[in-house]
Amino acid sequence: MAKTLKEAPITTRNARARLPAGLHWRGIDPEIHLGYRKGKRGGGWLVRWRNGAGYRQAPIGTADDAIGAGTLDYNAAIRAARAAVEAARAEAKAKADGPLLTVRSAVETYIAARNARHSRRAGRTVRSDAGHRLPRYVIGQKARGKQEVVPAARLADVALHALKESDLLTWRTNLPAELKETTKQRLINDLRAALNAAHAANRKRLDAQFATVVKHGLKAVKADDDEDIPIARENQVLTDGQVAHLLRAVQEIDVEEQWEGDLFRLIVVLAATGARFSQVVRMRVGDVQRAQSRLMVPVSRKGKGKSGATAVPVGTDVLDALVPAVTGRRNAALLLERWRHKQRPGSIEWHRDGRGAWQSASEIVRPWSAIRQRAGMPEVIPYALRHSSIVRGIRANLPIRLVAALHDTSVQMIERHYGKWIVDGLDDLAARAVVPLVPDGETANVVKLADRTG
Repeated sequence: MAKTLKEAPITTRNARARLPAGLHWRGIDPEIHLGYRKGKRGGGWLVRWRNGAGYRQAPIGTADDAIGAGTLDYNAAIRAARAAVEAARAEAKAKADGPLLTVRSAVETYIAARNARHSRRAGRTVRSDAGHRLPRYVIGQKARGKQEVVPAARLADVALHALKESDLLTWRTNLPAELKETTKQRLINDLRAALNAAHAANRKRLDAQFATVVKHGLKAVKADDDEDIPIARENQVLTDGQVAHLLRAVQEIDVEEQWEGDLFRLIVVLAATGARFSQVVRMRVGDVQRAQSRLMVPVSRKGKGKSGATAVPVGTDVLDALVPAVTGRRNAALLLERWRHKQRPGSIEWHRDGRGAWQSASEIVRPWSAIRQRAGMPEVIPYALRHSSIVRGIRANLPIRLVAALHDTSVQMIERHYGKWIVDGLDDLAARAVVPLVPDGETANVVKLADRTG
């Protein structure tokens, strides 16, 4: 039979002052007791609660016997006691349901899934962008080569069942100030995706409010610069003549470095379509539709539920340049390939080890440096080909919606980043609408209106 609790007068400072030194209890909820431990120099609060056949207890703060910052009065102690018990019971339930879920475990699971997906696409083991960002700023990473150990953020070890909006906001606030806003937003997006994936996989183990905590704690903030593309600068929008000059330099470098046309065909497709590197390297031989004078460019993997391809009209010169890549090959084969090289065992010599797909935009960094030096355009970047293609469509007075569709982007993005060229194009259109209004001849031919005052 359970003992009857003998409640002590601990509700006010005066009542507690008359108590002898020691531990005194008072019930606040069924099977939850608030305790007051009186010492020689004041007292402290603690809580105990039923746990199976016995009780568990935990300290919760300093009593306001002597008024001071950080102390708790009786009512505040009750609130803290209930919160402590609720958190302890939630943790016990979480542990009973399986291994404790933490931000770290959610991030590690998400990274593994992203790395696996990127590896399947690349046909080799690779790390995803999330696999680079999240360890550095959330769960920490070990020393790698010249890279020093990066400690984990405090957020990493927070249990998911106890995650609060304030935990996420504090983590955001503590991100390095030197990080660009776009980099911060990508990082926040990765963490939000990791936590939402953990919630989707463990709905029965997590509180219904978990999704709301994540939503508000990692709410997107509008960045000052665009996170999708480099801003289109004046010197990165090339004229048709400059593009042709650049392609001649590509041809020369292709021959000199023995690319056998692989480099030239890649750059030609980038220039002709204005597509992203990640799109054109997924094109198939069957995407070259000579009869229709067009290339079918796979849509980007940005966003959800996107599939299919965009038909982009191209000239005969582009189609002729692609003839070596399509002749005698299956429609399902990748259109753009390159030689892969492998180092001979025990030697510094490299040799060709078969042909394969382009895997990363970093593969054109070295040849691009040689290309722009040969072209005498030291500041031009590969993305200038996309900028130039978009502006070419705008200057041709194509509807902005069509320009956006051909380049697999949004009208809003076009308007935001290419507004200058849109305005110039509209000025030209408006100028064409101007017609002479004042007739030629002497002013005597002007008919005077009747004077209505007479």
